Amino acid sequence: MSAPRRWPVISALGVTQIFAWGCSYYLLTVLGPSIAAEAGWPLPWIFGSLTAGMLAAGAVAPLAGRLIGRHGGRPVLAVSSGLFAAGLTLLAAAPNLPVFGLAWLVIGLGMGSGLYDAAFATLGRLYGADARPSITALTLWGGFASTVCWPLSAFLLAHLGWRGTCLTYAALQVALSVPLILALVPRATPRPPPAPGTRADVALAPGERSTFLVLAAVATCTSVVASVMSVHLLTLLQDRGLTLAAAVSLGTLIGPSQVGARLLEVANRSRHHPIWTLTAAVGLMALGLVLLWGGLLAPGLVLVVYGAGNGLYSIARGTLPLVLFGPERYAALLGRIAKPSLAAQALAPSGAAWLIAHRGADATLAVLAVLALLDVALVAALWRLLRRGAAPARPVHDDKPLPQGGRG
Repeated sequence: MSAPRRWPVISALGVTQIFAWGCSYYLLTVLGPSIAAEAGWPLPWIFGSLTAGMLAAGAVAPLAGRLIGRHGGRPVLAVSSGLFAAGLTLLAAAPNLPVFGLAWLVIGLGMGSGLYDAAFATLGRLYGADARPSITALTLWGGFASTVCWPLSAFLLAHLGWRGTCLTYAALQVALSVPLILALVPRATPRPPPAPGTRADVALAPGERSTFLVLAAVATCTSVVASVMSVHLLTLLQDRGLTLAAAVSLGTLIGPSQVGARLLEVANRSRHHPIWTLTAAVGLMALGLVLLWGGLLAPGLVLVVYGAGNGLYSIARGTLPLVLFGPERYAALLGRIAKPSLAAQALAPSGAAWLIAHRGADATLAVLAVLALLDVALVAALWRLLRRGAAPARPVHDDKPLPQGGRG
């Protein structure tokens, strides 16, 4: 497919990503308190249903990756939108908390087969080693998910109630996302299934296993930090003495800083190896969290630094595995990396809530800073592995080689 024709595909995936995130991960941020007030269900159990859904997402992510690797992303993403619609419809009709939880399990299956990792894998399947610029461009769209869907959810909640909001998002999946996927995401040439008893789509050479494990550890550790910050940021800032209004104002700086960092990456036109993007991402996140914990700079500046790192990480998580392991195995291995990452993302906010309640904001920020510094150490280990040639990166025409023998 020629470069100009990529933009309809990226735009279609971008729109579907906005509503996929908005109707799943970001949904209860707006609807949760209203559901608790109207239905009388405990708020922790309501958010616990989201946790269960994310665990289901982690469980299904490897299968989704293998299916995308063999058949392309078009059918998997279309099914994902159908799962979102079915889960949201069940959510709207839920008469009790068990049915509400079941609905989130269905939505979780849609998350595991339809969020970033599935979209990245789709682009990798379509464009192979040349998918990196497309993956980077897609993250620009994803950065607007909360910006679009939080106000939309609030508007729908005010006019239709939480059940009507869920039905509206279900209708958007059927009437908007599915047609966009079927009309604009091309079919991929099917690949033959691996021979019986083999798993060629996820096979790792002995020298690649260490690299894969370190990369999965980085993804898991970063997911813990990012999920805790996204859920508990306002609480952490208020516990440090800020008013709710001030905390909200500062929290809004993260989104623009994420998009701004991604724009810089797009402007760079992928001239560098994505290990540099990952290094900058974890370095900025660690710096922001250490400064926030230590209170060494104004919180607004610190959150801009953290947000820039978080924005770059979204690019690195999609582009680095493509370069390290090649397009043939990219989709399947991305699904394997997503499994522990999604599980950590699901469980971390509950653990952080306990830590905040029993040890306070300072201890919680200290733990997050330590995890971010651990991420830096893991990336340093990844650099050493690549320089030793433990995981020979597949050639990508616009990547500069790593220094001291690493290949890109």
